[in-house]
Amino acid sequence: MPGTFSDPSSVGQTAASTPSPGAGSEPGSTAPLRAGSGIGVWVRDLIISLTIAAFVIIFLYQPVKVEGVSMMPSLEDQERIFVNKFVYRLEPIGRGDIVVFRYPRDPSKSYIKRVIAMAGDRVRIDFGQVYVNNQALDEDYVPPAYTDQKPYPEITVPEHSYFVLGDHRSMSSDSREFGPVDQSLIYGKAVFGYWPMDKLGRVR
Repeated sequence: MPGTFSDPSSVGQTAASTPSPGAGSEPGSTAPLRAGSGIGVWVRDLIISLTIAAFVIIFLYQPVKVEGVSMMPSLEDQERIFVNKFVYRLEPIGRGDIVVFRYPRDPSKSYIKRVIAMAGDRVRIDFGQVYVNNQALDEDYVPPAYTDQKPYPEITVPEHSYFVLGDHRSMSSDSREFGPVDQSLIYGKAVFGYWPMDKLGRVR
């Protein structure tokens, strides 16, 4: 943690200090130099580790704060999570993924929702029940109190697009309002929650 590391120069200087007479050390002993070298290796490894960690955070994972209640109870307002910005270069976007994307009507804003249907899928909502290709979805992540009874007419998701919904259906602005989201707007997948501590773990 910041502010807890000892000054390497003072540690090395202490380790390499000359032993007092009568301490039993032979003249020219190299043990203090080995200790100093050990500190140098530790500092080097620490710098390398921090550099790697910074690379991972900057280029692979992005810490974000959830604002709003549209993804409750899966994600709560003000919850902190990590978003993997690289994963969709290696694997396709899948149903059930919680994705972060640029709001289609204002790309300066970012939204977070769950993927419900993919390109070519037919999706509709009847009395709160979501159907994809005429199959009712089993959505255990949507408690009964969070459902929305408003219907949504059947559409076919366009090519390279995804139909996304918030888990808190009655409090979410999602594809029911602004339509399917183009793949080019999706830039990450929510993968890990780290704050508050009781939400620590994989995002599901």
